[in-house]
Amino acid sequence: MDCSVGTCLFPLHRSKTIHLVRHAQGIHNVEGDKNYKAYLNPEYFDAHLTPLGWQQVDNLRNHVHSSGLINKIDLVITSPLMRTMQTAVGVFGGEGYTDDKTDVLPLMVANAGNSFRGAISSHNCPPIVAVELCREHLGVHPCDRRRSVGEYQFLFPAVDFSLIDSDEDVWWKDNVRETKEELAARGLKFLNWLWTRKEKEIAIVTHSGFLFHTLTAFGNDCHPLVKKEISQHYSSVCRLKQMIDLFGIPLQLCQL
Repeated sequence: MDCSVGTCLFPLHRSKTIHLVRHAQGIHNVEGDKNYKAYLNPEYFDAHLTPLGWQQVDNLRNHVHSSGLINKIDLVITSPLMRTMQTAVGVFGGEGYTDDKTDVLPLMVANAGNSFRGAISSHNCPPIVAVELCREHLGVHPCDRRRSVGEYQFLFPAVDFSLIDSDEDVWWKDNVRETKEELAARGLKFLNWLWTRKEKEIAIVTHSGFLFHTLTAFGNDCHPLVKKEISQHYSSVCRLKQMIDLFGIPLQLCQL
């Protein structure tokens, strides 16, 4: 294997910065991390965050604000599942919502998804858009099945669901599990779709399986340690990873 280091230049206008966020701990993760078969439990349908998960959201929110990152992000994209949307609005949303005529729609209503949280405002925060392509591994596991868009619009009024074609979940099948290859292909389709967006700095709130199988497709031309870091599993703790998306046509730096 050739592990030599090369040098390339990429035009800035052909680059995007994306911040990858795996959702905070969901109720399905508590038992699922111990016993994989627990993910088959129908009680975990569209799993919401645990109290620990909300603490993880608060910790990441503090980092995003104290670092100034909140002022750089142009757009937040979220998987349209309860746990990812709770994470997205909790981390990147505005402060507490006040129900008066001067306020806009809340990002999340009070106690959405058994959160025991107050409503979250959509003031002074980037737009949040729900996109089906960055959903978790599809099929069989009830925790990965979404509710209707109508239900979500009531719970998350200021989240943009306009890119979702069907009100009901037509992607999830109770007896067919998406293959790893199909998931990776969907991930690459999602990344290609990002290039249709004008925004330059984007946060994506998604799932461990989606991230792992999508990112595993990259890094084959890198040092093995870089490949290992790119394709590692995201832990059950909500965390943020930054990567520079360089899918544009590169300019190669060479000696004349």
